[in-house]
Amino acid sequence: METRRNGLKRESYVLSVDVGTTSIRCHVYDKEAQIRGSCITKVNLLYPEPGLVELDPEELWRGFVKVVNGAVQDSGLQMRQMETLGISTQRGTFTTWDRKTGVPFHNFISWQDLRAVELVRSWNNSCTMKAIHGVMMVLHFLSKNKRFQAASLIVFSTQHVTFRLAWALQHWKQLGQAVAEGNCCFGTIDTWLLYKLTKGLVHATDYSNASATGMFDSYQLCWSEFLCCLVSLPLSILPKVLNTGLGFGIINLLPLTLKPHTSVAGLYPVVGWKIGPEVVYLAEGNAADTGTAIKWAQELELFSDVRETDAMASSVANSDGVCFVPSFSGLQAPLNDPKACASFMGLKPSTTKSHLVRAILESVAFRNKQLYETMLRETHIPIRKIRADGGICTNDFVMQLTADLFGRKVARPIQHEMSCLGAAFVAGLGVGFWKSQEELKKLQRTDRVFLPRNLYRMGDGGTEGEYTPILQSWEQALKRSMNWYGNP
Repeated sequence: METRRNGLKRESYVLSVDVGTTSIRCHVYDKEAQIRGSCITKVNLLYPEPGLVELDPEELWRGFVKVVNGAVQDSGLQMRQMETLGISTQRGTFTTWDRKTGVPFHNFISWQDLRAVELVRSWNNSCTMKAIHGVMMVLHFLSKNKRFQAASLIVFSTQHVTFRLAWALQHWKQLGQAVAEGNCCFGTIDTWLLYKLTKGLVHATDYSNASATGMFDSYQLCWSEFLCCLVSLPLSILPKVLNTGLGFGIINLLPLTLKPHTSVAGLYPVVGWKIGPEVVYLAEGNAADTGTAIKWAQELELFSDVRETDAMASSVANSDGVCFVPSFSGLQAPLNDPKACASFMGLKPSTTKSHLVRAILESVAFRNKQLYETMLRETHIPIRKIRADGGICTNDFVMQLTADLFGRKVARPIQHEMSCLGAAFVAGLGVGFWKSQEELKKLQRTDRVFLPRNLYRMGDGGTEGEYTPILQSWEQALKRSMNWYGNP
């Protein structure tokens, strides 16, 4: 797209920001979806107490402004050439702020935070939940309505905003007072950034972020009055839901559907995006601590550069019997245990850094396999193509092992930061920078396709590979890590 100023043509571009768990990055994209400029800064996670994970809202805003200005400067272009801005954020991280002054009442409470774990457990085991499940099962039997079936299977999780917000309202009197006075705004990261960008004029979110809070009815596409009333959450503080998404969240394995998915294993039905009348749903399976585990290992000086890990893992024949459980914030679907601990098991005097790194990378592929098999069992959606993205997909060892364990081809795109690119695509479509989704499909480019090696194939008539006993040992390590922080 070109714009005119003083009769002269000037090329325009799309800005896109991805606010992840460990970093904020911004790219400037041209019409061919090529990156013309970039900037990245770290996200500073705060750990005030064990199990509590927070972010400073004002520091996050400053980081956002920094990468936007830095990317435009890196591109050699001017801010007025930016046609639109796409935003992709970690979902389920929220704060609240004063409606009049815009000052936050507290830090962002991260999606990894476990402060509400006992509240979640008590609700899931309560007579109220059992009664709701029973009533909804009867309604589903009588009506065959999938919405009632979903309600009959609902299990709350600490990753949902619902009970972390309920915890905040119960423990912080200032927040409760602001709600009573009608002076409180609630928002996930996208809402906070939009509020700041518009100088307090817009208090809104998109369908994708709203659906991941646990307070949104993905069937009716509105905030759930029933759920909010059930746990005493005020609807008055919630943002307006915009028709067009601000971007995509970071998710691991996503079959696309035209209806919300009803899960028994903990997959969560979320809205991928809504563009005009079209709504695309995702069945979300999340391996929460991949990036955290890699960052943690680097801080322990197991390696100095993430790019070293591929060679380190490949330099040893196996992990020397070491298993790593990547559960700094519990285990998600299909195990769903918020009290599981992260751990190394099977350490020996012969264990080296390379063995530890290999065990960490293997755990990423093993979690991928768990989620993939859960998706296949639950959705029954034929998966024609598998693409990986995110920083971990640049690791050939993880990619190859994932393809081996899946027994399927796995493609790695040239641009592996697909959250940023996806947000750019949605924003660009919204302003006509790109004309159609068909045009966007032509811009997808593959860097490499990893083919499964029969040596590692598992089950379905294939050869029992060398990873069968390793995977079994890892699954045993998972079980031993579960409920570690439970009551003795």
